[in-house]
Amino acid sequence: MSQIKIYGIKEALNPVKARLSDVIHSCVVDALHFPADKRAHRFFPMEAEDFYSPAGRTNRYTIIEISMFEGRSVEAKTHLIRLLFERIGQEIGISPNDVEVTITETPRHNWGFRGLPGHEIDLNYQVEV
Repeated sequence: MSQIKIYGIKEALNPVKARLSDVIHSCVVDALHFPADKRAHRFFPMEAEDFYSPAGRTNRYTIIEISMFEGRSVEAKTHLIRLLFERIGQEIGISPNDVEVTITETPRHNWGFRGLPGHEIDLNYQVEV
């Protein structure tokens, strides 16, 4: 299980939302072995005056926050982060300097979906990769 939030300045983020979602999803599928039909992305296009960024970033600065079940290996998470930087740069044209990724893991019992606590749901994929 994962939920992904993507933040950016609306003039830069809106035109690439669909493609960026596809790229992010491909990275999650490849690095974490997610099912191809499992996608939960939320976009937060913001006004420039509400989106402060570190020095040296452009208006394409994009923050990707990934919230997911705990259990993935350091190697799998590292692979995901590297794929995100690589593919977003190649396929969307956003420099790795303009991409920030944060992964937050929580126990399955802290999630609720499909009417049950997360630890009571049988998943059709493996979390421990």
